[in-house]
Amino acid sequence: MTGTTAGGLTRRGLLGAFAATIVTSAPTYGNAAGFLRGAGDIRRIRMYSGRTGEKIDMIYWIEGQYIAESLNQVSYFMRDWRTNDMKTIDPRTIDIMTAAHNLMDTSEPYMLISGYRCPKTNAMLSARSSGVAKNSRHLKGEAADLRLNSRSVNQIAKAAAACRAGGVGRYTSSSFVHMDCGPVRSWGS
Repeated sequence: MTGTTAGGLTRRGLLGAFAATIVTSAPTYGNAAGFLRGAGDIRRIRMYSGRTGEKIDMIYWIEGQYIAESLNQVSYFMRDWRTNDMKTIDPRTIDIMTAAHNLMDTSEPYMLISGYRCPKTNAMLSARSSGVAKNSRHLKGEAADLRLNSRSVNQIAKAAAACRAGGVGRYTSSSFVHMDCGPVRSWGS
């Protein structure tokens, strides 16, 4: 079945609606171990922003393909809240965030501390703190700083590191974990 159905819906649209229903009614499926390692054919991201009050809970991958509209919404959600500047968030970063979340077996959404940062914001933060890199991956849309109230910084960092897919920084005194899609490395305590 390809193309559109009699009602004008595409096969992909029908599958997306079906997948959303399954994930909503059976969230444990979305938390299955190995979900992003080929064991599942949908991916879902859940976050909220304490800065803007916005929430996001969406499927962004179905049948081996990213959903462009969903990725655009994630990029908007992860914009620089200080300036409203936006950059496309690298899907690999979203995958790492999702895989780590699934490994922790929690339905609590991430709290987004920082996603994309425009150069002005990054320079301001770098001047205030030695923990902010001048050439941060946040500038490229390749990083996120995240928190979960139900998990410790160490638990979040261990889950992210288990993905073996990018950088993981522990910021225990600020209660967040940095995840990015750069080279595999870790720092912090």
